[in-house]
Amino acid sequence: QVQVVESGGGLVQPGGSLRLSCAANGIIFRLFAMTWYRQAPGKQRELVAAITSGGNTNYADSVKGRFTISRDNAKNTVYLQMNSLKPDDTAVYYCNAHFGGLDYWGQGTQVTVSS
Repeated sequence: QVQVVESGGGLVQPGGSLRLSCAANGIIFRLFAMTWYRQAPGKQRELVAAITSGGNTNYADSVKGRFTISRDNAKNTVYLQMNSLKPDDTAVYYCNAHFGGLDYWGQGTQVTVSS
């Protein structure tokens, strides 16, 4: 059974940092591209950051220079280090695992940036 579980969300002040984790079990993790998406209230889900099986990364323009995605294949885990957080970063953050025709999603973790 495939499980994708995000953790690490919470309430943080503007300018602060959080690190999200996403553990994906039941798959051959090293083969999967891993992507973080987010969805703010009343807005469409958007791509935040992605990392391929080979370690290549891609970021939304709005987070470049502030967020870093990384993966640890030994732990079946992908991370999203978020620095210099802004109120506009407030959203539910979702983790996606993708390989070929396979797509798995987590349940999401809430990130709230507010003073």
